[in-house]
Amino acid sequence: MTTVHQVCYEILREQGLTTFFGNPGSNELPFLSNFPKDFRYILGLQEATVVGMADGFAQATGKPGFVNLHSAAGTGNAMGALANAWNSHTPLVVTAGQQVRRMIGVEALLANTDSVALPRPLVKWSCEPSCAEEVPLALSRAIHMAAAPAAGPVYVSVPYDDWGKDAGPGAEHLASRNVQSAGALSEDQLTSLVESLESARNPVLIVGPDVDAANANSYAVSLAEKLSMPVWMAPSAPRCSFPTTHHCFRGLLPAGIASVSRLLCEHDLIFVVGGPVFRYHQYEPGKFLPEGAKLISVTCDINEATRAPMGQAIVADVALALRVLSEKVSQSSRAQPAPRLMPAPAPENAGALTPERVFDILNEVAPRDAIYVNESTSTTTIMWERLRMTESGSYYFAAAGGLGFALPAAVGIQLARPERQVIGVIGDGSANYSIQALWTAARYDIPAIFIIMKNGTYGALRWFAGVLQAENVPGLDVPGLDFCALARGYGVSSLHVDSSDALVAALRQALSAGKPMLIEVETRVKL
Repeated sequence: MTTVHQVCYEILREQGLTTFFGNPGSNELPFLSNFPKDFRYILGLQEATVVGMADGFAQATGKPGFVNLHSAAGTGNAMGALANAWNSHTPLVVTAGQQVRRMIGVEALLANTDSVALPRPLVKWSCEPSCAEEVPLALSRAIHMAAAPAAGPVYVSVPYDDWGKDAGPGAEHLASRNVQSAGALSEDQLTSLVESLESARNPVLIVGPDVDAANANSYAVSLAEKLSMPVWMAPSAPRCSFPTTHHCFRGLLPAGIASVSRLLCEHDLIFVVGGPVFRYHQYEPGKFLPEGAKLISVTCDINEATRAPMGQAIVADVALALRVLSEKVSQSSRAQPAPRLMPAPAPENAGALTPERVFDILNEVAPRDAIYVNESTSTTTIMWERLRMTESGSYYFAAAGGLGFALPAAVGIQLARPERQVIGVIGDGSANYSIQALWTAARYDIPAIFIIMKNGTYGALRWFAGVLQAENVPGLDVPGLDFCALARGYGVSSLHVDSSDALVAALRQALSAGKPMLIEVETRVKL
């Protein structure tokens, strides 16, 4: 007899899903029994941390990550992290243990009474197979569903008595299956796009995170140079899809309706590739488009295409579209955009460092191909203005704005990209949402560097309080936190710095250590 357990592990092996991220409970033990030696299990101490690590790992590899959660309770703990994965188009196969089939109806302890509905709407597809023989097919389908455009998390709940049962006939065909998507532009679409871009008086390119996810940054550069187009990063971007030092680059668009329209007012054609139109944040009423402007977007996500309030949209493979457009358009006679003015170096002042000074030091000391994972939300604009990010896969941010992303994501990304240094830049408010990730970094010797921007307050909320004219709001300060002590408690070396020289020395020590390290930086409140 070939068991469901045996068949499913062979499917996972053949599809390359041999790294598990999990926090097991009793329902999961039969699945993890006799864990194969060619697989590895990365333990996280809380389910949101588990999904955050898998999210970073999957984004950095570009392949589905595998997650194992504990029934309904573990799924509930992970929901905030699933929101980030859903919005970043991260391919995740999320599995959860379920009670034995005969005990679900009586709602025994640890029964997930509505397992299919529980993770919605934060997954592309959710399933609990109707019998044990359907488990291999459900797992195979989940893997291919997660990776298919637009990629995203999927969810499979499996009763734990299914693993030892007979898989039945035909299951042997599932392991070697291959599902591909073809999303090239049609000839008519390509001709129309080329004509629109070439005939525009003053076009502008807006690149979204799916450009970076598709490793298509070089095609975006080529297209921008041929058409002499300025380039903006889409609002609220969770990735960086264009070199920030390039002469065409203008920066990160703000996340308000009026502000976007104002900054694009000189352009008659707004071409958006690989991102939603647009991911707004603060409510800032105004016109969605400047007067007389036309918008065209190319996206891999039908949901992004249909929910946009304006413009034309084409659902297609982002990398293929950019590549063929960069080849087909003619060289424009317009002058190339002048390089944007870079901010002056931040002055050296006594006392706590300004965020500007921290990022200037990072630019000076960090490797040129460093990967930054950002969750210092109040300093995001400063980071985009000052950090040199030129390689693909150099920047990650919580796509849904859910705090707790950066610490575990940095661990997962460093695990996936050991040849590059990962540096998490994390606010002291944000860090507490997933501080448990430090233990995983120490346990598996994952040499990410965690920079905690310690200012004793929720800086982003203080800024928003000003925007909303909300006065006398409680709960905005977080004094008395000792991240060096917390890090040491989880087994991670730590350093406290309160000056530029100390930060430079700490960074150099961390970069040469080859092990995880936390640097707590005293910073000034940025409002």
